[in-house]
Amino acid sequence: MTPFKLTDELLEEIRQLIADKKNAALQTMMKEFHYADVAEIADELEVEEATYLIKLLESEKTSDILAEMHEDIREAVLKNLTAKEIAGELSELDTDDAADIINELPKELVQEVISEIEDREHAKDIVDLLRYEDDSAGGLMAKELVKVNENWTVTSCVKEMRSQAENVTRVHSIYVVDDEGKLKGRLSLKDLLTAPTKSHIKDIYIPKVDSVNVNEKGEEVAKIMSKYDLEAIPVVDEIGRLVGRITIDDIVDVIREEADKDYQMAAGISQDVEVSDSIWILTRARLPWLILGLLGGLGAAAIMGTFEDMISKHAVLFFFTPLIAAMAGNVGVQSSAIVVQGLANDDLKGSVRNHLLKEMLLALLNGFILAILLLIFTWIWKDAFSTALAISLSLVVVIVVAGLIGTFIPLFLHKRNIDPAIATGPFITTSNDIFGILIYFWIAKMILGI
Repeated sequence: MTPFKLTDELLEEIRQLIADKKNAALQTMMKEFHYADVAEIADELEVEEATYLIKLLESEKTSDILAEMHEDIREAVLKNLTAKEIAGELSELDTDDAADIINELPKELVQEVISEIEDREHAKDIVDLLRYEDDSAGGLMAKELVKVNENWTVTSCVKEMRSQAENVTRVHSIYVVDDEGKLKGRLSLKDLLTAPTKSHIKDIYIPKVDSVNVNEKGEEVAKIMSKYDLEAIPVVDEIGRLVGRITIDDIVDVIREEADKDYQMAAGISQDVEVSDSIWILTRARLPWLILGLLGGLGAAAIMGTFEDMISKHAVLFFFTPLIAAMAGNVGVQSSAIVVQGLANDDLKGSVRNHLLKEMLLALLNGFILAILLLIFTWIWKDAFSTALAISLSLVVVIVVAGLIGTFIPLFLHKRNIDPAIATGPFITTSNDIFGILIYFWIAKMILGI
């Protein structure tokens, strides 16, 4: 299969078909594309054009297109649809996707849309999902699944499964519940097909099954599914009743969103933003960390001011100040990034002391190698061994301290349930700049005897 690529020529052709209202040609063209590709096309069209396309195609396909579209474009398109038209689209979607879209609607429109959904059971399931937090297992789960009662026979089980499977896009697992709806285990399709028809499910099901509580955070669900290589995981309520399932496609979205958030925090952006956001929103997200950087720079300048006499006598120290600050910031960011990544993937094991010791040894090795190179360069350049020694020794100490700070801060924040991603980027860079410059001039003062 050749990967879809949206070209300017194709986009212009589609726009022309819409402008000329050549519906038959447009429908024929769209049938050739996957719904995700049509969503990509719709994202590039004007809102009126995207709305025209959505209204033209059948709900069976446009519902999936809407679910894949960019949130801002989808929101604008939905404003051009009636409550009944929106309800028609939601009727074709799994409950989790339908609930996500309803959450984007104006509050005054939500009730009207839900009342227009003809399948009342589907509407009830959607409403049930709306009461959960977006980033919880309950907010991520879908109601569509296949479940069987432990007291059923194989014959009645197969009959019920056929009925349930009509509403499930893909059957990942068959879950077993008791008379109260509590999750008991899972059923192997092979065991079901090979068991005598009069056997009861309780005699053949597998009691071991991984599950999550409705209130579990999405990040934790992602870790569990990743650890055990699960394509889907059942969700239970506070008393153990099976209420839904989370599939791998929903977890991929969670992982991507979390990675985006951590990347933005590492870059010094304090809230979740997109390139399409207004200048005011982007400024508000970036300015706090820039102010921190400004304060850090003023602090570094103040520290340098206290060593003004030494700098005037050994001007070469001033030339190496950016190098020391940059190395401190780089080492700190490297250390914190590794720790944050380990915490996010749940791969970081052992005590804080062990991690600090390992980072100190690593920093010593790297610092020693870099210091030798710097010593040789400075000695040859300025022909002043004591000055070269002061700068090189400072570099070693600065690298070690920066590595320890970059390791300790994210671990410290994690212990206090604060997102450790905040430790990367500007926070670590600024703090290590200040400590680095202070250590640099303090060691230089001791060695040069000023």
